[in-house]
Amino acid sequence: MKPHLIQPSATDTPSVQIQLLGRAPYSSRDPVRMHSLGIALQRQQGVHAIASDRRVDFDTWPGTLSHTPAGIEVFSESATGGEYLVLRYAPHEADAPGPSRRVSRTGQRAALQIALHLRRLLLCDRPDALAIEQSALRLLECSKSGPHIADAHPDAGYGRVLDRIAAEFDRPLRIADLSAMVDTSPLRFLREFTRRTGMTPHAWITETRLQAARAMLQSADLPLVQIALECGFNHQSHMGQAFRKHLGLTPGRYRQPKSPSLTP
Repeated sequence: MKPHLIQPSATDTPSVQIQLLGRAPYSSRDPVRMHSLGIALQRQQGVHAIASDRRVDFDTWPGTLSHTPAGIEVFSESATGGEYLVLRYAPHEADAPGPSRRVSRTGQRAALQIALHLRRLLLCDRPDALAIEQSALRLLECSKSGPHIADAHPDAGYGRVLDRIAAEFDRPLRIADLSAMVDTSPLRFLREFTRRTGMTPHAWITETRLQAARAMLQSADLPLVQIALECGFNHQSHMGQAFRKHLGLTPGRYRQPKSPSLTP
C-alpha cells in the first residue's frame, strides 16, 4: 500500500508517513533515515540483522511495537511476511529524546487496537485524513509510555498454541483445549494469552480467519459462501460482519479491483 503522508501544510515536507504492508515474502534493507515505529498486526517469522551484519531468527507476534531511531540500519527477511503497520516520522524539537537503539515491547494491546483502527481507516474508499492523523499521533504516544526492552523471545508453549490456531483456524477451537497445551487453567490462559499477544484468543482466531479470507478473495475466484466456510466462519453473513467491523468493507467490495487506497 502506498504511504499515507501527513503534512503540516501544503508546502511542508511530510512529518509522518504511514504504510500498511501486506502479507508477502520479502527481503529488504532499510537504512531508516527517519525514525520508525512499527507494529505487527499478524505473526511474522524470519531473520533480521539490526545495526550489524549478524542475522538472527525472529518470531514477531501481533501487538509487538518496535521503535527504530534514525540511522539504525535494519535488514529483515521472511518467507511469508505478515501484515505490518509502520510510521516513519521526524521528531519534533519539543518532544522528549527517544531511545538511541532499536527497542520493542510485546503484548501492547492499546497500541494494537489503535493500529487495527488505522488499518480500517487506510482501507476505506475515502480515507478521512484527520482521523488518520489523530490515530497516528495516538499510536506515537503509545511508544512513549512504559519501559522499553530489547526484542524478547516469545514463550515456546504459547508459540505452540499459535501454531495450532494457524493450522486449525477453520475448525471450532475451545479455550479449554488451548489452555491444556500450556498446562494451565482456562481463566489464567485467557489472561496470559491476552497479556502476551495484545489480543484475546477469540480476537486472535477471528483475525486469523479474516487474514485467510482476505488472501483467498485476492487469489481465488471462489463463491463467498465457500470462502467463509473454508476460513472457519459459520456462514457468509458471519464473514461479512467481520469484514465490516474490522476493515470497513464488505467481502465483495474487498474483492473488487483495488484502487490505490484499497491495496493491502
